[in-house]
Amino acid sequence: MIAVTPPSVMAARGLVEPVLRDAVARLDPLTARVAGYHLGWSDPAGGPVSSGGKALRPALTILSARAAGGSPERYLPAAAAVELVHAFSLLHDDIMDADRMRRHRPAAWTVFGCSAAILAGDVLLSLAGELLLDGDTPGHVRAARTLAVATRELVAGQALDLEFEQRSDVSLDECRQMATRKTGSLLACACSIGATAVDGPAPLIAALAAFGAEAGLAFQLTDDLLGIWGSPAMTGKPVLSDLRSRKKSLPVVAALTGGTAAGDRLALLMDGSEPLSEADLWEAARLVEEAGGRSWAETEAKHRLDAAERHLDAADMPPDVRAEFLDIAHFLASRGC
Repeated sequence: MIAVTPPSVMAARGLVEPVLRDAVARLDPLTARVAGYHLGWSDPAGGPVSSGGKALRPALTILSARAAGGSPERYLPAAAAVELVHAFSLLHDDIMDADRMRRHRPAAWTVFGCSAAILAGDVLLSLAGELLLDGDTPGHVRAARTLAVATRELVAGQALDLEFEQRSDVSLDECRQMATRKTGSLLACACSIGATAVDGPAPLIAALAAFGAEAGLAFQLTDDLLGIWGSPAMTGKPVLSDLRSRKKSLPVVAALTGGTAAGDRLALLMDGSEPLSEADLWEAARLVEEAGGRSWAETEAKHRLDAAERHLDAADMPPDVRAEFLDIAHFLASRGC
């Protein structure tokens, strides 16, 4: 069963998209066209299409501002900035992973070429900082630093992911640290940057960041499960996509390091260099499950979600904002396979 998108996420798209469009309008024609396509606003020729992905991170940023008593409309540049960093990371990630599909459409690099997609990602990252530094909110400089640090952590996580491709001895703790940096860092930023921009109290900002980091890891665990068992209708990518690329995702590493016979057989498949056949892919998925990787990831996602809730319970904020944060956290960790 596919989880229903929370209303706050749906509402955030309408609030933040005009800010994003104004920001992209500052770009040169080529990178603006690539960015508009990647963000789901246009076709390859620049013609308008229906809007693209969800606004999870902007929704969390808006809630963060509300948690600290701020007016969401004033902090939309922070929400847009976080989304621009996310968009930058996806543009580059698709190139690095050679993923040809993104949100049920050809990935931008397959349409415009690697060079144009890299440049568009670079300029979206630059725009994010520009939006924050243009602001006049009390904590806008501190918010810009928060986003810069989160981006550095995200890149460090990506670097670890690349390193793992060349190693056969990746531990589960290393993989968990990689996911925390690659995914959890930007979610932690999204959950706290609104309160930072509002110059909210330090204990609230810290609790929101901790909530986001745990929710981010729950999200990554769910995403890794979808990368093996998710339907193309859900993921926008071919079935078994992570196994096809021999990605050392969390359930795979849990299976490989579990000390089971199934894990040993899986290692033989994952260590090869030749493309895996369809039969090999399905066998690898079966071995991940038999070796306990799937059940471990499902249980760990629940534990991380519980930890996120504890951080939220300890934070002083309006009850309706807390409820909306929890709604999004459960959505992140319960998307259907």
